[in-house]
Amino acid sequence: MAPPAEPATLTDLTTPTLVVESAVFDANCAAIDAVLPGSALRPHVKAFKSTAIARRLAGDGHTAFCAATAREIEGLAAAGLGDDLLLANESLDVARLGVIADTAAITVAVDSDETLDAAVAGGVRAVLIDVDIGLPRCGCDPADAGRLAERARAAGLDVRGVMGYEGHLMMVADRGERIERVGAAAAVLLEAAGTVGGDVVSGGGTGTFDTNTWCTEIQAGSYCLMDTQYLQLDLPFELALTVLATVISVSPKGWIVVNAGLKAIGMDHGDPSWSHGKVLFCSDEHTTLVPDVLADWRVGDQVRLQPAHVDPTVAKHEQLWLVDGDTVADRWPVDLRGW
Repeated sequence: MAPPAEPATLTDLTTPTLVVESAVFDANCAAIDAVLPGSALRPHVKAFKSTAIARRLAGDGHTAFCAATAREIEGLAAAGLGDDLLLANESLDVARLGVIADTAAITVAVDSDETLDAAVAGGVRAVLIDVDIGLPRCGCDPADAGRLAERARAAGLDVRGVMGYEGHLMMVADRGERIERVGAAAAVLLEAAGTVGGDVVSGGGTGTFDTNTWCTEIQAGSYCLMDTQYLQLDLPFELALTVLATVISVSPKGWIVVNAGLKAIGMDHGDPSWSHGKVLFCSDEHTTLVPDVLADWRVGDQVRLQPAHVDPTVAKHEQLWLVDGDTVADRWPVDLRGW
């Protein structure tokens, strides 16, 4: 039996699946490159979980990456993208990264004696001190950053600098307020950097990529694919990613049903959007839509849903299809899933 042919058009794709408009993706990359060239941007692979996309960004000069999981770090290193990898997350499971420390340059974030001890025992050679700058998540007390740095150096580790994530400020709508509040958070980080030493001040994200002018590198990832939440801000990025689904039922009562639901779309930031009507609700394998014009839709038609949060949406899929209109141009495996 002959293997199935590679899909050539959208209608050849098995749905639900992810599609990425190539022209929009390229424009998003160009927009961030104009502000954060080269090492000023450390792309965060947690947003897209694909070494194919990481390789594309490395071709633009962004050869340092950050990640949220050890699996992402391992995958980047195996793909030959290990020039400068940062696990921008606390972890006790870092011995597996020490194993590949001879073949990739790996740095991990630490914010406690316990995570520092794990880095030492695991054979990791470099750390950033993660500092609490206002987001109630990871990060040490700024006053404790210097002590942790001293302990790390005494254990033989390279303390490259500090990290702080102002995630609580990503969606501040007013630009002036965003700049002011990011500046206040950065002031805390810079004060800690003075006690820690090192050359790196790492932080930021897509929402503050051009308003955080204090960090030496920005950890943005969502910008290249985007989602409807970030579209609410004054950012120069457009939605490249959609979830392609197929109409499987049409009701004369005014709605249609497509075959993509909670198992295909990240919902933590709310329902997806649809350009041709309203999203009524999502269930496990279905989304019920109310079209602007019901008569326009038939069973078998395809729709594109716009997710509100890119990261968990991508993590639900095995691949992204790069498209130019209805033409399939490439397949990008989502090969960095898992932990």
